[in-house]
Formats: sequence, structure tokens, C-alpha cells
Amino acid sequence: MAPFKTFARAGVLALSLLAGVGMASAEQVGEVGVDWLGNDIIVEAITDPKVEGVTCHVSYFERGIIDRLQKGNWFEDPSNSSIACRQTGPITIGAIELDRDGEEVFRQGISLIWKQQVVKRIYDRKNDTLIYLSHKRQVQDGSAKMAISTVPLYGQQVTWTEGQPE
Repeated sequence: MAPFKTFARAGVLALSLLAGVGMASAEQVGEVGVDWLGNDIIVEAITDPKVEGVTCHVSYFERGIIDRLQKGNWFEDPSNSSIACRQTGPITIGAIELDRDGEEVFRQGISLIWKQQVVKRIYDRKNDTLIYLSHKRQVQDGSAKMAISTVPLYGQQVTWTEGQPE
């Protein structure tokens, strides 16, 4: 099972590297086995490339080979995920997108081709808060499964390299 997972992760990493140039990269910091079928919960740390001092931890489910063989649908993992973002150092905010659609910070493939896990950053100007949204992107039947985390900037020593928006 381990060689298949290593091969699958390498393939997903290669695809996400091609698709995500200039985005944050994830560092796996935990892996919890959940059953005897080889299914795992993966925990990754993601640092925002345009916001120093903020780290997001994302967790998601990774199916093992036995589960893939039993249920078919060999080439993708479920859409469930969780995210928590916190200040982990002095905050310096670079040139971030300020519109309501936000900016994609991280993207990785969770299927052979079509499904991606995405983290977007949205700045809530009124409440002076960074919002991080984790969701899945699919070609068809988009996923409604998502998770959200916020990093309040109010009362914090924050440096804006492009000047704080008003």
C-alpha cells in the first residue's frame, strides 16, 4: 500500500506544481491512520506567500488502496476538509487582492485530473479580518463542502507593504 500512496502523492504533487506556480506550498505535518483499510487523515501547514506571520493548517481524508478497490472511483479522495489559520509571527501583508472574490493562496489536486483542494484569502475591510476559505473545485457537480477560518487584525501590530486599505 505504501508504494501506491507514494506514487499517487508524487503524481498529485507534480500536477499541482504545474498548476500552482507562485502559490503557497503545503508541508505535511501529520498523518493519522483511521482504519485497517489504509485510510488516513493528512494534516498540512500552509504559509500564505503574501501574508507573513499567518499559517493555515488544513486536514483532509486520503483513501487507501483497499478502500479505492472496494468502492471504485480509484482516482479521487472525498471533498471533506477542515482549516484553521492563526497568527504565528509578526504580520506583514504584501500586495493582496482586496475584492470580494479574494485571492487563491493554495491549490492541490486531490484526484488524478479534475478535482482540486483550494484555499482562498478574502480581506474583510469593515472588520479588519483575513478570511481563509477551504473548498473543493470540481469540473461538474461542484462541491458544497467547505471550511472557513479567520485571522483578526484588529489590535495587532500589522505592517502593510502597500499601505493599509481604507
